Amino acid sequence: QVQLVESGGGLVQAGDSLKLSCALSGLAFRRYAMGWFRQAPGKDREFVAAISWSGDSTNYADSGKGRFTISRDNAKKTVYLQMNSLQPEDTAVYYCAADLMGGGSSSRESYNHWGQGTQVTVSS
Repeated sequence: QVQLVESGGGLVQAGDSLKLSCALSGLAFRRYAMGWFRQAPGKDREFVAAISWSGDSTNYADSGKGRFTISRDNAKKTVYLQMNSLQPEDTAVYYCAADLMGGGSSSRESYNHWGQGTQVTVSS
């Protein structure tokens, strides 16, 4: 059974940091590119960051460049999203997703498996 379980969300103040984690089970983690997406109320789910299956390539949305860092630990089958200098506009449910042999696409359609999401709320 494939499971992606996100954790690390919460309520923080503007300027604070959070580190999200996504643990994957039921798949050969090393073969999957991993992505983070987010969805704010009333908005479409949007790309945040991705890392290739090899870990050699990362991809970021403009909104997170310079503030967010994606990384992966293949031994722990976990992908992380370090978020610094959070702003109220970062408030959303954050989802991780897996893309078999992917290069770190920003397209939702590339991803085969999704987690249930973790809420991030940033107060001003």
